Amino acid sequence: MTYDSFVRDRLPPPELLPEFRFDLPELQYPERLNAAAELLKRGAPDALALVNAHGRWTYADLDDFSGRIARLLVDEHGLIPGNRVLLRGPNTYTMFAVWLGVLKAGGVVIATMPLLRPGEIATVIERAHISHAVVDSRFIGDFREAAEQAHLIKHVIKYDGDYGRGELETRTADLQPLASVDTGRDEPALIAFTSGTTGVPKGCVHFHRDVLAPCDSFARHLIGMQPGDIAMTSAPLAFTFGLGAGFLFPLRAGAACCTVEQPSPPTMLEAIARFGVTHLGTAPTAYKAMLATEPQPVRPELVEGLPFSSDEENKGSASTSAARTGLGDAIRTLCCCLSAGEHLPEATWRAWKDRTGIAITDGIGATEMMHIFISASGDDIRPGATGKAVPGYTAAVLDPANQPLVEGTGRLAVKGPTGCRYLDDERQRDYVSDGWNLTGDTYRRDADGYYWYLARSDDMIVSSGYNIGAPEVENALLSHPAVAECAVIGVPCEERGQKVKAFVVLASFAERGEELMDKLKAFVKDQIAPYKYPRDIEFVDALPKTATGKLRRVELRNR
Repeated sequence: MTYDSFVRDRLPPPELLPEFRFDLPELQYPERLNAAAELLKRGAPDALALVNAHGRWTYADLDDFSGRIARLLVDEHGLIPGNRVLLRGPNTYTMFAVWLGVLKAGGVVIATMPLLRPGEIATVIERAHISHAVVDSRFIGDFREAAEQAHLIKHVIKYDGDYGRGELETRTADLQPLASVDTGRDEPALIAFTSGTTGVPKGCVHFHRDVLAPCDSFARHLIGMQPGDIAMTSAPLAFTFGLGAGFLFPLRAGAACCTVEQPSPPTMLEAIARFGVTHLGTAPTAYKAMLATEPQPVRPELVEGLPFSSDEENKGSASTSAARTGLGDAIRTLCCCLSAGEHLPEATWRAWKDRTGIAITDGIGATEMMHIFISASGDDIRPGATGKAVPGYTAAVLDPANQPLVEGTGRLAVKGPTGCRYLDDERQRDYVSDGWNLTGDTYRRDADGYYWYLARSDDMIVSSGYNIGAPEVENALLSHPAVAECAVIGVPCEERGQKVKAFVVLASFAERGEELMDKLKAFVKDQIAPYKYPRDIEFVDALPKTATGKLRRVELRNR
């Protein structure tokens, strides 16, 4: 069989790869493995596989459609195993079927964030030398601009969301499904590009076995999804958190997926209520925003004397006047909430637990690692801690000599069934050391093996000799009702070397001014050690974020 070895030829050399471990029986995959075929095995043919505002589809529907897409790619567009296929569009049934179809055909999936601009898409095309693309017609404009810049795309197929009237739907209507190509467990299945919080995005290569590993480690042991469950995420397939939480995990469990094309907090709540969603995966800021969909009780002493904005000053309450649909009614079917992508502030965790009774399962993952490798769920959760190493993974904090500490503070390092394989990128040497994947985070490990997030390693603030983790200050600020969102950085200071500065997005009722600044500073001093309080506060309308919703602190530092 003809094979395109572009990706395999550009993998890191063996000496720069991390140590891979397959300690669990469920991680012992057969040598020949096609992840798409495996994902479609668990659901009964007539069982619900996907639901959204456009319709309902069974596992038989998804298997058949993805097989016909694979046939079209191979027979009419000359796709050979190893070719890269760019996917562009929001989460839909058709997008999910295309993702499976590419793997069935032996291709390598490269999904792109819907928010990427032409220049960013062109960079992905060039770095991965992409020849084929399947694009939602509503996103064709910026893709065409990117393709004209890169001059590499030879085959483009358009589809029409889930309306069923596009070129892809028409051309596959009478085709016979293609049986899944016989691929190996160690053959590339996807390239996930990092969201670029620190510069040029890196292409992370994951094999067919890597697609299944998060399902059989994290999801199996901490989420426990079952047939009949319905999972939804706000993250696109290009973000591996969303790929797992909203697509891979439910399929591997024989459960169903729910998609929302524009997943704002209000539309997610509507979808949860309408479709009976049981499992939700989204970012901490979304959970906080959903809490604001109905009046919330606040501590009177915190709002006494606060300046109110003009449209709220006569309401007699610090609660928002946004949608008053009733959070409890909207989430009555919800039983599991998952958070990743950004550190989950303890204040948000406690507020969600108090209002809903659901303890959010927090976790840290990385595009390089495919999905979450430290987490805790249920009674094992310690509010404020990320958790313990997920079954199948080993974690440690390393001292400056790269030696693991039994407990203490250091650089987070991890080994497991997945790991970093950058596509032709010298930065592989920075991420992998002595077999460990170095995530770039500073953590504290306690005596019980729990990991406590302090900061990104390059975000630690050193002020007057004290190490201050930005998330700790952010968590203190977020527990004040006047603060909707915030971000903390260190800025130069002649006296202290660095000082703490906070960028604050206010709740709708609060009014900017020196009086509120002083109240927030005093509040933080009461919550944490006084030397950690923000000496500067700047009120902003919004915080800079990546396409996946991660905070871009570098942009704040460059202001």
